Amino acid sequence: MKQSVFITGATNGTGYAIACRFAQEGYTVFIGSRSAENAEEAAKKLSETYHIPAYGYGMKVYDEQDVIRIFNDIKAKGYLLDVLVCNAANLGIKQNIFNVSIEEFMEVYHTNIGWNFMLARQAALQMKEKEKGSIVFITSNTAYRAIPDRIAYSSSKSGILGMARAMAIDLGIYHIRVNCVLPGMIKTERWVNNYNDCQNAMSNFTPLGDIAEFEDIANAVWYFGSNQSRNTTGAELVVDGGNTVQLYPVNIPPSEK
Repeated sequence: MKQSVFITGATNGTGYAIACRFAQEGYTVFIGSRSAENAEEAAKKLSETYHIPAYGYGMKVYDEQDVIRIFNDIKAKGYLLDVLVCNAANLGIKQNIFNVSIEEFMEVYHTNIGWNFMLARQAALQMKEKEKGSIVFITSNTAYRAIPDRIAYSSSKSGILGMARAMAIDLGIYHIRVNCVLPGMIKTERWVNNYNDCQNAMSNFTPLGDIAEFEDIANAVWYFGSNQSRNTTGAELVVDGGNTVQLYPVNIPPSEK
């Protein structure tokens, strides 16, 4: 049976790069997105490019029955999942502490904590049958370094780290590994277009003098997902050019110092 991976939020950007990385290795790829049309289109593109089976699913956020439906379909296709990558997130942008509603605040937690738990549990049930598997959460370096007006986002990303460590304990007996990748700033479409002057944000000025490409995150996920990390669980891999380790930006272009 072919090895398989399920990736949420994988129709573009980081998620799609992760899908491509696994497709290059011959994995069957299952893609999840809030848009069924986009998911199916991305799966078709993957299949045509890498000549592997690929399937797209429209997903309902924080709906356990919908998660069960998807994983039942994966099993009905003849697969027991090898790797789950939880990449989709609620970014919780501009949630001012004094004005954000509790409903908006909790929506971030429902997506980033609750939904990811639902996905991980269903994946683990399949992995338990074969006594091996890998769950990878995409969190963020903001789990350690908070940014303004993003309390729900930053704290939920911290929560994922704690959840992953707890899962690593509970699932280790079944040889299911649980790890986290923590990206910093990435060269997204918003970054390329310099939305909100993001190219001049302090997080650009890393010790390495560069920020991540999509492929950098994909390679980190591949390490945790593949057998290369067979004895690694409950771990975190920060991919941010060293931004997290510096007290203040030191690698600033001379014209901006």
